[in-house]
Amino acid sequence: MAIAQTELEFMREVLPFWGSLTQNQKERLENSASAFTVKKGQSLHDGSQDCLGLILVKTGHLRAYILSETGKEITIYRLFERDICIFSAACMLKNITFDIYIEAECESRVLLIPTAVYNELNESALAVSSFTNQLISSRFSDVMWIMEQVLFTSFDRRLANFLLEQSAVDGSDTLHITQETIANHLGSAREVVTRMLKYFQSEGMVTLFRGGVTISNRKKLEKLSEK
Repeated sequence: MAIAQTELEFMREVLPFWGSLTQNQKERLENSASAFTVKKGQSLHDGSQDCLGLILVKTGHLRAYILSETGKEITIYRLFERDICIFSAACMLKNITFDIYIEAECESRVLLIPTAVYNELNESALAVSSFTNQLISSRFSDVMWIMEQVLFTSFDRRLANFLLEQSAVDGSDTLHITQETIANHLGSAREVVTRMLKYFQSEGMVTLFRGGVTISNRKKLEKLSEK
């Protein structure tokens, strides 16, 4: 959990309120921050019972998701380099009553500011509380966008959008991702994903292989995603 000087410098760069803090507040942050590496699939935050703190992503990427009573997952947003997660410190936020889970999508290096320390700053520094409100607003916008997609967008379009997004994340048209994982991202059943992918394959948009999907006709997939 030790934090290197380069990681402290990264924290100073990423936190937009750093320049507004007093010297004592800066030292409090630096002395309390930690850094660690998480492996692909490893959980960082397990709902409201876990109040880890503010997470800063240095390398890699994470996904935040919610879980239904029946165990169905749906990704509500993803976190990439320089992104910050506030809901991992949800216990300091009033009226946040739903559970959010966070896991690493690939090996990632993250920095952590403990909840107690961040809460102190949030209550004593206007710049920090302003940033917190902006971050919460942004994340709720992400959640509302996902809900709109689920409620009002056809599944074939949602799947096409996801495959194109995943291709951008991976930097490749060959996606090493299981149909179960895709279903978890989209809040659907694996069987539904399988049927739609087979349809995409019959239309020449993708090629399926064990443990993954290759985008065969990007233009056709993009056209479907824009319907």
